[in-house]
Amino acid sequence: MRRDARSGQGGGARGAALLPPLLCPSRPVPAGPDPASEPDPARPPTRPSFAVLAAAHGARKMEDYGRFLALLGSALLVGFVSVILSLVWVFHYREGLSWDGSAAEFNWHPVLVITGFVFIQGIAIIVYRLPWTWKCSKLLMKFIHAGLNTIAMILAIVSMVAVFDFHNAKNIPNMYSLHSWIGLTAVIFYSLQLFLGFAVFLLPFAPVHLRAALMPIHVYSGLAIFATVIATALMGITEKLIFALKTPAYSASPPEATLVNSLGLLLVVFGSLILWMASRPHWKRPPAENAKILRPVGATPEGTEVESTMTNSSNADKSDLRSNTDAARKQNMKLDDAGQRSTM
Repeated sequence: MRRDARSGQGGGARGAALLPPLLCPSRPVPAGPDPASEPDPARPPTRPSFAVLAAAHGARKMEDYGRFLALLGSALLVGFVSVILSLVWVFHYREGLSWDGSAAEFNWHPVLVITGFVFIQGIAIIVYRLPWTWKCSKLLMKFIHAGLNTIAMILAIVSMVAVFDFHNAKNIPNMYSLHSWIGLTAVIFYSLQLFLGFAVFLLPFAPVHLRAALMPIHVYSGLAIFATVIATALMGITEKLIFALKTPAYSASPPEATLVNSLGLLLVVFGSLILWMASRPHWKRPPAENAKILRPVGATPEGTEVESTMTNSSNADKSDLRSNTDAARKQNMKLDDAGQRSTM
């Protein structure tokens, strides 16, 4: 009878182990005194699996949610107004937009840079931090992030083509100013950043250790490129005013100069808001949503290895499970601490 009772209890334990971790209560259900169920003081307490920890951590809500929404709304408003002011500038004070080698073709340059290289790139930086997207698939968010950055890069390249085409049509030298040097450098590094982001973080072929090693570089370079683009845009609009305003001169502060100076201030405010939101660690996407991208191609999904190992009573298998779980937990925390929300 005792052997049957033990086997019945063991079968029940193995059956409970097959259930998902979140469906297994951590507190024992009171069913009368049972000496076998009492905890052994000499035995260390069992740690919860990584799947349980990740799910519990991912269920938390964003801290300072109201402040994040206020900053997000302010950034979107400032960015949108910046795009509108660039259009007002080229249509009201300049020659409008066209593609015929005239000054109107050059006007595509500030409009596309502010729209794509500044506004759209800024949205791409913080897209991971939008709390209502935390329930979405990480793969979907990576495609959105990459898509926004691709649009920004295309608009930046078209804006540069417009400048070179205008200069060539008017026999104006190319690449002689500091603005052009830094601008071309920003476009080149942005293209490399996007290509490496596709190859390493979007396609599922890069090993986990390579992603973990490149993530800090990816994050820092993305923010540095964005800040460089803001600075280059400020140099560009100032250079344009100095060359274009003759009567009255720029120093006389005509209405066009006031408008464009205000545009520059808005670009600084927009860049500051984006960089602030992107650098707050408590607004990062929870690591529960980051865990899936750490699984290499052909690897067992998280939680499956835990459940299958629990059905085996071998001490060696349990030891392997603990080491694998600890390694996965440390790797996930490494990527999460690296700041996975930033740009490609």
